[in-house]
Amino acid sequence: MTYLRKGAAHIAILSVLAEAPQYAYRIIPLLEARSEGFFEFRQGLIYPALHKLEREGLIAGDWRQEEGRRRKYYRLTDEGRQRLAQEERELRSYARALLRLLEGGA
Repeated sequence: MTYLRKGAAHIAILSVLAEAPQYAYRIIPLLEARSEGFFEFRQGLIYPALHKLEREGLIAGDWRQEEGRRRKYYRLTDEGRQRLAQEERELRSYARALLRLLEGGA
């Protein structure tokens, strides 16, 4: 498996949370499934990324009692939705330009 670069993990997490609130441990298999197993996500990457996104106001968390466990669910904020849209546009533009470069086309 390949590890996603740290900066790219943020946009991946935001994209998962755009669909529905999730707790950290659930985010990992969702991300791995989306990449069809190409990327591996570890708790050592996810938890710091979630804390950073929360400090930046891009996500918000609330504690919930579920199945006898207390879990912190994260959700996208309005600012997080805006950042996700912006990052997605930039990433798609970057990917198109890189592919053109590799293909040698104009």
